[in-house]
Amino acid sequence: MADTGNLLSKVQFSCPICLDLLKDPVTLPCGHSYCMNCIKSCWDKEDLLGVYSCPQCRQTFKLRPDLKKSTILAEVVEKLKNTRLHATAPADHYAGPGDVECDFCTGRKHKAVKSCLVCLASYCESHLQPHYTSPAFKKHKLADATGHLQDKVCSQHDKLLEVYCRTDQQCVCLLCVMDEHRGHDTVSAAAGRTEKQKQQEIAQKEFQKWIQERENELQEMKKAVNALSLSAQSAVEESERTFTEMICSIERRRSEVTKLIRDQEKAAVNQAEGHMKRLEQEIDELKRKHSELEQLSHTEDHIHFLQGCQIPCVPLASAPLPSIPLVPSGSFENVKKALFDLKAQLERSCKDTLTGMSQTVKDVCVLKAKKCTSLEKENHLQKPEPRTRDEFLRYACHLTLDPNTVNKYLCLSEGNRVVTRVEETQSYPEHPDRFEQKPQVLCTESLSGRHYWEIEWSGNRISMAVSYRGISRKGGNDRTLFGYNDKSWSLYYFPSMYNFWHNNKCWTVSGPRSSRIGVYLDHGAGTLCFYSVSDTMTLLHRVQTTFTEPLYAGFYLYGKGTTIKLCSLSS
Repeated sequence: MADTGNLLSKVQFSCPICLDLLKDPVTLPCGHSYCMNCIKSCWDKEDLLGVYSCPQCRQTFKLRPDLKKSTILAEVVEKLKNTRLHATAPADHYAGPGDVECDFCTGRKHKAVKSCLVCLASYCESHLQPHYTSPAFKKHKLADATGHLQDKVCSQHDKLLEVYCRTDQQCVCLLCVMDEHRGHDTVSAAAGRTEKQKQQEIAQKEFQKWIQERENELQEMKKAVNALSLSAQSAVEESERTFTEMICSIERRRSEVTKLIRDQEKAAVNQAEGHMKRLEQEIDELKRKHSELEQLSHTEDHIHFLQGCQIPCVPLASAPLPSIPLVPSGSFENVKKALFDLKAQLERSCKDTLTGMSQTVKDVCVLKAKKCTSLEKENHLQKPEPRTRDEFLRYACHLTLDPNTVNKYLCLSEGNRVVTRVEETQSYPEHPDRFEQKPQVLCTESLSGRHYWEIEWSGNRISMAVSYRGISRKGGNDRTLFGYNDKSWSLYYFPSMYNFWHNNKCWTVSGPRSSRIGVYLDHGAGTLCFYSVSDTMTLLHRVQTTFTEPLYAGFYLYGKGTTIKLCSLSS
């Protein structure tokens, strides 16, 4: 790849028309050089006009200059060819996917290096040279190459966007300032950039602060997680060791109890076996005596019988029997009962201990749960404000009118989605939230994030408002009207104009009459906008403030038959 010096040399000796190295170079009186055939072809097209100009500096010549080959320049170009510096431009000089193409290259497009905000075109290095050398382009403003130049043009007037409208927070052209943005707070785009950049710098500082806080929090959290893991591992090891020791201890106790039972069994059996042997001997002796007496009883020799009966004969009932301690059946039942009681006691103890241990384990944590409010969520990352109706509809909300707040001269219908001003008082039950005198009503839903809703209305006069819940409901003074206090913001529509009211102060609002009005609320950003909705959306009034508590949509209806309907919206 040629180095930078070589590339610059090639650019210096390239024809501004064909962008290739000069062929039969000629130099015009203004000092610019071209291929002879290229400049001739260019001037051939100007023959009908009779005026000839330099394609670069636009200097004109009344007579067609006599073109002669520049010998010295031709020799320099030939040397460039011999040193192979005329090779095809490197691949990275051509536009690839994602690159901005030069608007003036023919054939394969080169990559644009700058865009002109006056010409609204992008240029490669070669085609950009006239902007550097020609006085005609001196006031043109160059920027880094961009493929979105049309975004810098007003879609309505096809003019360059040069003005920033603070009221609508958008860039407009000079014709817009004289037309739909007449009377708005406008500044130059540069001044708007300065203001926004200051806001951006403040936001960046805040983001940097948040980043630092989050990084510190992340490091602390990593340390806490590591400490927790080490503590958990230590607890597991201690648990294993403790339970192993407990199991070994229970095994030893089991062996001891088993040995104790077997030893006692052996001693008792040995004792019983001694008694049983003596009993067997006594039984044998008694049986022998019984047999002898049986034989004696059957002899017919009286002398023999009498002589045999000389042996003392004691009745069995009075014979002393040996003392034998008899053990009741199931003598180890008490042991079994004691073991059962021990098991139950251990289970209760383990259950109670483990229940407490389980809660102790659950109490171990790294993070403490925190409920994040919608305001905090909005402040963490502010989304761009909607521009089109489709974007607004992403925040569409379903509202219903609150029957506990509706004034007795207003009638609700269609599932509390329509309200009408009537002459007959309605039989609503007493409620502390009801508007006592003013024909007003609030919606049921509290609003604390981003929301958009639309109404259709007909009749004499209405107001669309947002209000804190604590607005006064009793009495007939104006302090209970939407917008006549510091708790509500309201846009009133009169037959010929709009008025905006807040804290008993009024601002006149201009805008087209419309039977459909849209309201956009960004609670976290403190933004409240009212739009006239037809084929397009026209901003009627914008409020920038700070909301300190949830808001409720509200409506005021003046004159019999005036009706407001909450529209059903879908994103």
